[in-house]
Amino acid sequence: MELVALIAIGVLVLWNVVTFLMYSIDKRRAKTNAWRIKESTLIAVAFLMGGVGAFLGMMLLRHKTKHLKFRLLVPLGVIVNIGVIVLLCYNF
Repeated sequence: MELVALIAIGVLVLWNVVTFLMYSIDKRRAKTNAWRIKESTLIAVAFLMGGVGAFLGMMLLRHKTKHLKFRLLVPLGVIVNIGVIVLLCYNF
């Protein structure tokens, strides 16, 4: 595998870990009535290649699972992320 591909995979994994941590931080803040991360930000990071981290954050932390827009948009974000990866692999 080329070095560029390995770096891209590493960045993708790191971004999904950051996304998961954002959901975790927001969950913790929700329990303590502290300042929260905007819902639009949480959805945006899912679409910006953090879909798997967002989905895992929802499922493992049980965070935002009652919100219809999250139940619809986060899985859609995962599908979009997969589509982008497939297109990049196909074109390069």
